[in-house]
Amino acid sequence: MAEYVSLFRLYLLRGMYLLNAVLLGAGVWIEFMHRQAPWEPLPGVAFGFWAALAVLSALGIRYPLAMLPILFIQLFYKTFFLLAVSVPLRAVGRSTDLTRGFVVAIVLDVIVIPWGFVLARYIRQPADKWK
Repeated sequence: MAEYVSLFRLYLLRGMYLLNAVLLGAGVWIEFMHRQAPWEPLPGVAFGFWAALAVLSALGIRYPLAMLPILFIQLFYKTFFLLAVSVPLRAVGRSTDLTRGFVVAIVLDVIVIPWGFVLARYIRQPADKWK
């Protein structure tokens, strides 16, 4: 029964994937189309990652449970950013514009992710065979 995910929860997931696809996708494509010079390697990696996240989030609209790892990636990278970048900056009296948006995204991820399903599917279910 823990693997059961309600239709309402599936629509919440789809809404989250749609939000990711639209907001991330729009931001990445605007930046891509209007850049004046080639990106340096690290910003290029970041924008490539965000572009991939947007495209895979669009796929999550159709397959919300199969694409849950996309939400895990988002939850973990934003949590890591807060702990490794935002908190230390705040400790020295500085901040970043990303903090508020990342906190909102983390809260939404925690609310939307069907944790009973995650526990049943990713923790309790036997792993795939190695051989």
